[in-house]
Amino acid sequence: MSAASSSNPPSSSSSSSPSSLSSSSADGPPNVVQREGATLDTPRRHAHKFGGSSLASAAHYRSAAGLLDDGASSRWVVVSAMQGVTDALLRLVADARAGRDWQADWGALQQRHIEAAALLDSGDALSSQLHDEFAALHGELAALAAPVDGAHDPGHALPGLGEVLSSRLMHAALGGDAAGWDRLDARDVLVTQPGELGCAIDWPATEALLAQWLERHRGTQVVVTGFVARDGQGRATVLGRNGSDWSAAIFARLFAAELLTIWTDVDGVLSADPRLVPDAVRLPSLSYAEACELAYFGAKVLHPQTLVPLQQRGVAVRIRNSARPDCPGTVIGPDGGAAARHDDGHPHPVKGLSLVENLAILDLSGSGMAGVPGTAERLFGALREAGVSVTMISQGSSEHSICCVVRADQAEPGRAAIARAFAEAIEAGQAQGVTVTPDICVLAAVGDGMVGTPGVAARLLGGLAQARVNVRAIAQGAGERNLSVAIAAGDATRALRSAHSAFWLSPQTISVGVIGPGQVGRALLAQLASSTFDGHDEGIDLRLRALADSRRMCLAAVRLDPADAIARLADAAAPGASVDDATTALDLDAFAAHVRAEHLPHALIVDCSGNDAIAAHYPRWLAAGIHVVTPSKHAGSGAWSRYQAIRTASAAVAGRGHAQFRYEATVGAGLPVIQTLRCLLDTGDVLLGIEGVLSGTLAWLFNRYDGSVPFSALVREAMALGYTEPDPRDDLSGTDVARKLVILAREAGCALSMDDVAIESLVPEALRGVSRSEFLERLHELDAPMQERLLQARASDRQLRHLARLELAAGEVHATVGVSSLDGGHAAVHTRLTDNLVQFRTRRYADNPLVVQGPGAGPDVTAAGVFGDILGIAQTLGAQA
Repeated sequence: MSAASSSNPPSSSSSSSPSSLSSSSADGPPNVVQREGATLDTPRRHAHKFGGSSLASAAHYRSAAGLLDDGASSRWVVVSAMQGVTDALLRLVADARAGRDWQADWGALQQRHIEAAALLDSGDALSSQLHDEFAALHGELAALAAPVDGAHDPGHALPGLGEVLSSRLMHAALGGDAAGWDRLDARDVLVTQPGELGCAIDWPATEALLAQWLERHRGTQVVVTGFVARDGQGRATVLGRNGSDWSAAIFARLFAAELLTIWTDVDGVLSADPRLVPDAVRLPSLSYAEACELAYFGAKVLHPQTLVPLQQRGVAVRIRNSARPDCPGTVIGPDGGAAARHDDGHPHPVKGLSLVENLAILDLSGSGMAGVPGTAERLFGALREAGVSVTMISQGSSEHSICCVVRADQAEPGRAAIARAFAEAIEAGQAQGVTVTPDICVLAAVGDGMVGTPGVAARLLGGLAQARVNVRAIAQGAGERNLSVAIAAGDATRALRSAHSAFWLSPQTISVGVIGPGQVGRALLAQLASSTFDGHDEGIDLRLRALADSRRMCLAAVRLDPADAIARLADAAAPGASVDDATTALDLDAFAAHVRAEHLPHALIVDCSGNDAIAAHYPRWLAAGIHVVTPSKHAGSGAWSRYQAIRTASAAVAGRGHAQFRYEATVGAGLPVIQTLRCLLDTGDVLLGIEGVLSGTLAWLFNRYDGSVPFSALVREAMALGYTEPDPRDDLSGTDVARKLVILAREAGCALSMDDVAIESLVPEALRGVSRSEFLERLHELDAPMQERLLQARASDRQLRHLARLELAAGEVHATVGVSSLDGGHAAVHTRLTDNLVQFRTRRYADNPLVVQGPGAGPDVTAAGVFGDILGIAQTLGAQA
């Protein structure tokens, strides 16, 4: 669980938006957190807290001051130290204690504050105050070199000076006393006392001191130091690292605030750490319970103790980004809205996912433990005596074993303590001993919406199974708002991403990579750009994340817009390019690894390249669970061994519902040729033969060729119309048609290869090895042979067509490609100019073949065939495409 950082500079003119809170009565604290989009009331008493990242410079202080103009009648502002100052003070203390030189760093820290003061206050008063504070710090650091007498550490409170200095800077940025602002040093009123669970607030003493302070001050506009306090003996102390949030909550309660806004460098609480989960979304609202769970499990936005004072009075807290004040942030209150919609506009039962790392599992097992009262008490009593904190507990109903998750550095002391407590049982064989499983992390799913919602655990465990993550232990309390699983640390990122996708993404979210932005690839990108699938209402999210040509590839962290993907490939710095996107030299292994993102449920590569070397990668991609779609004929008609490898890889993975190999566009572009053949065979029909016009170019040539113009003239016209390949011999050779016939034969179960096809080339032997330019100069040499064949056909009242034939009879396979003389009743004689036509003659369709006919060439129809394969895969995954 985390939040997204922002590097945007602060705006000095920004102001906060209205609060997210309405009061339940005229005087009492609020008890209703308003949803986004509702009419929001302005709180009368508004507490603010600014983190160090929001106070990094004088400009940030000015920007923060502008954010306070929210219409509230009373405002208290709690400040952290300037960014990096607390760390600097800790280093000064450490250096002073160790006898190292700290003078230079002390001087640099003083100069930083003096320079900020000069920009915020034109007078000398503020600089003089800061000089006095640093002079006192200098004396205290010098004294640290002496041995410490007694239990009190004189350097313990020094890191709190950063907040004291910051409060003076903020007071000046707001106009100081002249503008009606008071400054409160929390050490004057905030009293702490030791407690069983650590540092606690002495509320009676604190309230009494605050009342005395208020008697001497106006108390309606106050700047307060965070982090610092005094103990019961009056000695300065601090509330613990990141305790400024806790300070803000304490003073919000003391101030009887209706809302506490914590200004930081994040947009709010996110559903997961965005550094690990690129699809993490902002959570508009959380309940106190949800926020407490997430804070305990490592959410970086809130100090775990922050909510305690607020819950007692029902005060809501809002997390907002000081650099992006227009963002509404996250509201935390009594009611987080179990059915609230997140930034993606859709409800989710789980609000957030967190990881706790550096853990280990302690497991005590033994048949003699079953049904024995007090086993758990002995185990946890032993851990308590050893000072070991337990993160998670799991025990099966058989009572054969009980395990708990502890911090990794406490695993060995915990193991030893349990072993001592159960020494007799272990010696007697009633318990098998204590085992330690290191390198464990706990993944927690948190949300009020989980309560009473069936299937939450199934979705979580299903997502982990999809990512091949093994669950070592699982725990869920009766409250149902936290489901935790212990997993191997090495699986942490993959598990978090898969769990996030299980709850926040469409189950049919597909990570797509396209290779080959040629004519077909560009047409496909255009069709993807114009599609309307949004991942929820349509049940499918086609997410283009990678594009490659023969030299480069562009990899997007989240998604590429298909409309400008080609421009992004050409220029990584194209307008709108994400800093997470990268254009680099083509690396097919890296390309496939990126497409097979661990945080997305499915992956698909579309190969529009027509490159035989790329087809060689298909078996590896399919074996990795990546679907493959292609209009390229190389895989389907290439080496038989590679074809078998592709089929084997696809079949092996398909049993788990993962990878599919689809290639409908290889034969008839957008025509359902392979789909029709597959349907015939799957329903028990028997294929007897196939005849077809399988080239749009050759179909056009022979539909036009009637002897009125030379055949060579038609070839030149087809070139001008863009119907042919750059070298027309690629069409006239018949090789492309033969590849399509091999693909159909293999689909029918025939072990056919290109060498088994009798191919008639229309290119004379003398022209096959010459250059393209020479071939075009001698193109007229095709005319006489073709004219003779035309006359022979007409003499028998027949017509010429380029035809592919596959005959299956008596266990033998005969495949031919070439020009045929057909009578007027043949379907191929009646096709339109560039139509493809395939006749299936089967046992059911023996006398009247089944015909598939239509446009079989052109980038748009071919891309449509590819798109149809993509949607077909999505439908098998459950999408209603």
